[in-house]
Amino acid sequence: MNDRLLVLVRHGQSEWNLKNLFTGWKDVDLTEQGVAEARAAGRKLKAQGLKFDVAYTSVLKRASRTLDLILEEMGQTVPIVRDQALNERDYGDLVGMNKDDARAKWGEEQVLIWRRSYDVPPPGGESLKDTVARALPYFVQDILPRVLRGERTLISAHGNSLRALIMVLERLTPEKILKRELATGVPIIYRLNADSTVASHLDLAA
Repeated sequence: MNDRLLVLVRHGQSEWNLKNLFTGWKDVDLTEQGVAEARAAGRKLKAQGLKFDVAYTSVLKRASRTLDLILEEMGQTVPIVRDQALNERDYGDLVGMNKDDARAKWGEEQVLIWRRSYDVPPPGGESLKDTVARALPYFVQDILPRVLRGERTLISAHGNSLRALIMVLERLTPEKILKRELATGVPIIYRLNADSTVASHLDLAA
C-alpha cells in the first residue's frame, strides 16, 4: 500500500524570531522555546505512529536542527538531504533589521508590501514569487516523485519556502497563500493521491 505521506514542519522559534528581526538567509540558531517546539513536533508525529523513509531540510541551522530534534524524539534515523532551494526567503537589505525599525525607516505601508505582497521584493532580496521559483522546481523534480513512489517524506524548512510548496499542494492563489500563517514547530501531514493531489491534510497544532 503506497502511503504517499508528506509532512511539512516550519522550524522552531529562532533567536531572531524572538528579537523580531528579519532573518532570511542569516544562519541563526533555535531558542530554548524553539528546541522545545521541535521536540514537541517529534512527539506529536510519533503519537500519530508515523515512520519516515527520507527527510529534507534547508542548509540553515534552525531548520536542520529542528529536523534532528524531531527525528531524535521519534527514535528514527533516515537519510537527510540538505539543499538551499528550501532556504527561507532572502530579505536582502532588511536582514538583521528589527521589523519596527524598518517601519520607522520606510513606513508601515511599504514594509507591509515587502512582507505581504506576492511579487514585490525588498531591496536586494526575494519576493515570495522568487522564493516559489526557487523552491517549487526542486520540490517537483526531487521530492514529489519520491513521495508518489511511497517514500514517506518529512520536510523541515521555513515559513516562505513551505508556503511555496503549500501553494501548489493546496492549489492556492497568490492572494490566499499570502494569508496562510505557519506556526513554528507545527507539523502538517499530507496524504497524496497518485496524481499528486491532496487526499487529506491534518494540521497538528496544539
